[in-house]
Amino acid sequence: MAGASKNSRTTVATQKFQCSCGGEIVMKTMYENGKIKNVAECSKCKRVERRPKDFK
Repeated sequence: MAGASKNSRTTVATQKFQCSCGGEIVMKTMYENGKIKNVAECSKCKRVERRPKDFK
């Protein structure tokens, strides 16, 4: 009896991050100098950080 793999049993949860100004934080992918770079940007104040946790 074959069961489902461990990775297929995980649920997908989407987290919503909020900036201190009240705006929503969205992740963006940028291409700079031949490298792909992920950054988090607030939609209201346009503040840019490396990851959503850095806004706190």
